Amino acid sequence: MKKPVLFILFNFFAVTFAFAQQPSFIKDNLDTYIQQGLKDWNLPGLAIAIVKDGKTVVMRGYGVKDIKTKEPVDENTLFMIASNSKLFTGTALAQLDVDKKLSLDDKITKYFPDYSVYDANTTALLTIKDLLGHHLGTKTFQGDFTFWNTLLSRQEIMNRMKLLKPSMEFRLSYGYCNSCFLTAGQVIQQVTGKPWETYIQDSLLTPLGMTNTYPLTTGMAERKDVSKPYTSAFTGKLTELPYDQIDNLAPAGSIVSCVKDVAKWLTMQLDSGRFEGKQIVPWKALQKTRDQNTIVSSRPSAVYPIHFRGYGLGVFEADYNGKLIFWHTGGADGFVTNTCFVPEAKLAITILTNNDNQSFFEALRYQILDAYLGVPYIDRSKAVLKAFNKDQGETVKKTVDMQARVKRKLPALPLTAYSGQYQNTLYGPIEISINKKDLLIKFSEHKDLTATLQYMDNDEWLLTYNNAAYGIFPLKFKTDSKKVISTEIKVNDGLEYDPYLFTKQD
Repeated sequence: MKKPVLFILFNFFAVTFAFAQQPSFIKDNLDTYIQQGLKDWNLPGLAIAIVKDGKTVVMRGYGVKDIKTKEPVDENTLFMIASNSKLFTGTALAQLDVDKKLSLDDKITKYFPDYSVYDANTTALLTIKDLLGHHLGTKTFQGDFTFWNTLLSRQEIMNRMKLLKPSMEFRLSYGYCNSCFLTAGQVIQQVTGKPWETYIQDSLLTPLGMTNTYPLTTGMAERKDVSKPYTSAFTGKLTELPYDQIDNLAPAGSIVSCVKDVAKWLTMQLDSGRFEGKQIVPWKALQKTRDQNTIVSSRPSAVYPIHFRGYGLGVFEADYNGKLIFWHTGGADGFVTNTCFVPEAKLAITILTNNDNQSFFEALRYQILDAYLGVPYIDRSKAVLKAFNKDQGETVKKTVDMQARVKRKLPALPLTAYSGQYQNTLYGPIEISINKKDLLIKFSEHKDLTATLQYMDNDEWLLTYNNAAYGIFPLKFKTDSKKVISTEIKVNDGLEYDPYLFTKQD
């Protein structure tokens, strides 16, 4: 029994010594900084891990995972890591490339002969690497209202990608594309015979000992030590959200994890693919994920010591005060998270949070990078908080003003004129029906999503979704000779930027 005790004591003192060698901000100010950040940003809970020189020197939770029960966040608390899943997909495909099971330069039609995007020439040229590089030519998040949280299968999402009309040039632009990552991830099953989630589990999660990590969102609410998702968007008040169901986009963002497990993933990234003495991923595969695939920006930042930004295969890359850093963020309804690693400094960071309407999770990452990479101290949180509060205040005021305009005035036409079925080419049908003195929208591709339309004035209606993550917006109907022709429906920018035009069916 003495050997295990001595081993535990050795590890304890090793970690304690390692922590003592950390920058003064980490040793003396991190706790206070985070506690203040939770208060300033109306953030219920946060979990963080910092890996330095092969050791996890910080791993802890702050705040609560549930604002009702006040249960605290700890290192095992589960969050949706969302798009931090993308590097797992990119790594799996790079590993298959190294193993000669596929080539990242293979045309996607080699695996899906009937697959097509909007432009036939692009379809003929499109490779796995293109799909992982966000340079299809579509806008950031284009199509996500149709794809995210919907009943569409993975194949149905791929089929509808031909309806995404690009606004930029193929391979010459950057537009963040979740459905592209899904399509690339589906190649894994074509090559290995295993669904994406099984292959990720077998090749990455299990070998890394990530025993509290789950490749799919299904069943998240029933798991032990799981955080609730919240938003304060549009109203300024914390509102609990339903858990996203995004397994249809799994390769783009469905992993559920905790900082204790993510730290293992990052430790492997810092050690050239090794973890606890075993080679989990070939170094050549990691190199392929980090090779710049897409130029995001080549202009210096006015705020951070950064001159360029690029994208590899599921990971962003940039210089930061002379060091090469790799990072990604992840956003699901109620959760925003990040991962970051700096191989030259033997440093990695992960931060998981449970309010999707705040920038503290990123300010904190930059603050930690500053501390380790020698950047003079600037309170990164305070630097962005003033602008956030101004924007948030304007949004809340706009929402309150619109709600005050609902005074039960009558619209120009009877409610029966607005009710009926409407159609959008990409999304499909929605149904608008009469609900007492209001109108109710039912979205065919979403299982539980509805929206209430309350008449305000000046031909404007107040659109309020039953899921607070989707937002609150004004809406107008286009009419001609007292006949309703169409309407445009908006959702939260974090889901998709452009509104959808729905045309009324006769």
